[in-house]
Amino acid sequence: MLVLHSALVAATLAVSALAVPQITVPAAGASIPVTAATQIEVTWKDDGKAPKISTLQSFTLQLIVGGNTDADSLPVTAGTSTAFGSATTAKIAVAPGMADEVKNGFYIKMMSVAEGGLVTTFSDRFTLTGMTGSTLDTYVTAAAAAGTKVPAMVDGVSNNAAANPAAADAVNGNSGIPFASQTGLIRYAPMQSVPPTKITKKDTKPLYPTSSVKIAVSFLPTPSATKTQTATQTFSADSMENTASPVPGPDGDMQRFLMRWKD
Repeated sequence: MLVLHSALVAATLAVSALAVPQITVPAAGASIPVTAATQIEVTWKDDGKAPKISTLQSFTLQLIVGGNTDADSLPVTAGTSTAFGSATTAKIAVAPGMADEVKNGFYIKMMSVAEGGLVTTFSDRFTLTGMTGSTLDTYVTAAAAAGTKVPAMVDGVSNNAAANPAAADAVNGNSGIPFASQTGLIRYAPMQSVPPTKITKKDTKPLYPTSSVKIAVSFLPTPSATKTQTATQTFSADSMENTASPVPGPDGDMQRFLMRWKD
């Protein structure tokens, strides 16, 4: 089972004119039986604000279990990117062994890609019955403490984010999802690393874990990503003039040696 740890943006932005998909199914408090071939149906509607949802680029759905923060919730499914178009419904495949049966502990996370960032919305909480997997007590306890509440909508596009690169970077960042695991049309990369002030032979630990490689045996599909947005470089350094006197040139035999090769 692929597990992605996604971080919610720690900022509540003002309501904007951006179209926001409102998830209507699963309904609050619904009980959905899960078998080996279950697909959870997710339905949403346009909130009525301009522009229409059809102008959004793509969306990714994830089944979440637990509380309302990154620390106490866990994506049960990885999700795949799907073009919006006029779609108002999609399905998520769920297997019984993916999690435990947590009463009112599940909800759907919907990440919609717009030009300039992500809009993240959530469904109401519901229960999956027939689950045979295991879920850590941390998530079970957090789900019970949340009651019927789910995370607040995260608008990563409004407040003139496009006109304020610093704000856009703070909202988008890398969305808390490893770059190689992102599936939207716009990918988000963290700020480029800054060289250290010292070079040490002892520090040989790689920055990131190694990635698995699969050799293509047939033609691959056309890449769907349209661009990568990298967080703005916030590192700065002060410089000053070197006022030390220059070292005098060589003299004696060295000077005569250098003069031989002057031409």
